[in-house]
Amino acid sequence: MKNGFFREGTCVLRAKIDMSSPNINMRDPIMYRILYKTHHKTGSKWCIYPTYDWTHGQCDYIEQISHSLCSLEFENKRPLYNWFLEKINLTSKIRPKQIEFSRLNISNTVTSKRKIQYLIKKNIIYSWDDPRILTICGLKKRGYPSIALKDFIHKIGITKRNSMIDISLLEYWGRKHLNKISTRVMVVLNPVKIIIDNYCSNKIEWIKLKNNPEDKHSGIRNVPFSKNIYIEESDFLEEKKDNFFRLFIGNKVRLKGSYVIEAKYVVKNEKGKIKEIHCNYFSKTESIKKIRSTLHWVSIPHIFPIKINIYKTLFLKKKNLDEYEINPNSKKTIIGYAEPFLKKVKKGDYLQFQRIGYFCVEEVHNGKIILNKTLSIKNKWE
Repeated sequence: MKNGFFREGTCVLRAKIDMSSPNINMRDPIMYRILYKTHHKTGSKWCIYPTYDWTHGQCDYIEQISHSLCSLEFENKRPLYNWFLEKINLTSKIRPKQIEFSRLNISNTVTSKRKIQYLIKKNIIYSWDDPRILTICGLKKRGYPSIALKDFIHKIGITKRNSMIDISLLEYWGRKHLNKISTRVMVVLNPVKIIIDNYCSNKIEWIKLKNNPEDKHSGIRNVPFSKNIYIEESDFLEEKKDNFFRLFIGNKVRLKGSYVIEAKYVVKNEKGKIKEIHCNYFSKTESIKKIRSTLHWVSIPHIFPIKINIYKTLFLKKKNLDEYEINPNSKKTIIGYAEPFLKKVKKGDYLQFQRIGYFCVEEVHNGKIILNKTLSIKNKWE
């Protein structure tokens, strides 16, 4: 076989064990087969190739692996793994042991390396560190701190029973730790313009806000306030609806760290879309009680545009055991409008966009920054 006297498929080398064994893996398993393929290291020198079952234990022994950790489908191969090691009489060094445990299955994603490789090949994701998959480098790029991953693994433990872990449990641990370390900032993603009619046109106030209320050593930052600001488009309605307590005509809201304002009227463009909302502010904000909503905002003359990658689950649902429906909107890139503090951030910084979610700085280059959304603020697990 080794010298090339036989054609492919005509001969194999088998281990003589027991053809009547109830374990099919012990019925004279194949060790070598003929394959006329060029090897990337040995070229055409060898035309016989070993099987995985034969090489598994031998490679572990040569590399002095003490424990070979396998998923549950290898459990019935453990007798063969041990048989090969016993028959070649390996006694001078540590003999490896095979231990099986259940795969880590997480909802709405895949953790199989083979399936991830397929996604890369089909250009569904771009690399092994794509933030939409749960590789260590992918989770790091998305903004998960390492302590969150460790706590998640400790929580689910190691078992011998296959199960599906809801991804919201991973997200819970992500939020728990990001809340402690993330700097709070204000960023508006879908802006609508507010004009405060009774505020002086050339006046700029610098408001002091805490960087992180969870960390007394995080310090404070100065945020500019002016006559013209942006709020989120979703924070305003012309007419009140049930259970809507944000801004609408005649209603008062508090601007984060700043004044209470009241909406008076709107100006629309020729297509009927709201162009600007005119409001009045109350300089004696402290005396106004029972304000039900607080909104984040940014001063228009001081905005700093940033690029943001928004990620959602890569898969919508399973079609069958091995096939998923791909989410065509799993990644979206938008422009956000940030307070000027973000000009100071560095790659890898953790931020909480107030009322929106947690973000990680992926890149800072020539005054431009790109951020990845890690998680939203809310979590159904809680």
